[in-house]
Amino acid sequence: MEHLNREQIDGMEKFYRINLINSLVGFKSLNLLGTAGEDKVTNLCVVSSAFHLGANPPLVGLVMRPQREHNDTLKNIRATGEYTLNNVLPDWYKQAHQTSASYPSGISEFDACGFEPFYSEGFSAPFVKQSTVRIGLKLRQMMDVELNGTTIVIGEIVRIVAEDMMIGEDGTIDHEKASTMTVAGLDAYFIPQPVGRLAYAKPGTEPREIPMH
Repeated sequence: MEHLNREQIDGMEKFYRINLINSLVGFKSLNLLGTAGEDKVTNLCVVSSAFHLGANPPLVGLVMRPQREHNDTLKNIRATGEYTLNNVLPDWYKQAHQTSASYPSGISEFDACGFEPFYSEGFSAPFVKQSTVRIGLKLRQMMDVELNGTTIVIGEIVRIVAEDMMIGEDGTIDHEKASTMTVAGLDAYFIPQPVGRLAYAKPGTEPREIPMH
């Protein structure tokens, strides 16, 4: 059994430590974050920090790295207040990974990485045509984390654009059918495998399986 204390972690080679810490919590959500600036130039980047905050109102949070000069994502969200999250499919994961490259400000990763944008009427941010589950969000709150310079972005879901048959009878998204991928760390991509679905847990009752589809 391996035990590592904080001093040992701090003493690790930089990229070894980055890989270890980023992969430690296991599989994370994987999305393409789409924005457009006030000049209508589109921007796309892969993110693995989206998390559910609540269903009423429907809120999703993101943790964004410190803004850099050439990073248009936070700048666009602040300017327009609208952005999208789009799932990543196996046929496109390499192109999705490529959106993490440091393209100069003003260069659209949609164009550079081979993705096609499309729009929902009355909503300014671009969705990804190649995705099967897409979320349109309106900015509700930004919180700067002084501890490490990141920014927590909280958005309200105002659009859901899903391909046919992706939403089940009880409202659950069928991410297996949607071919939604996940990621561990910064660069290890996976296709989730269904194991089971369980009914709402109550004290004193055994977990009860319910149909997946």
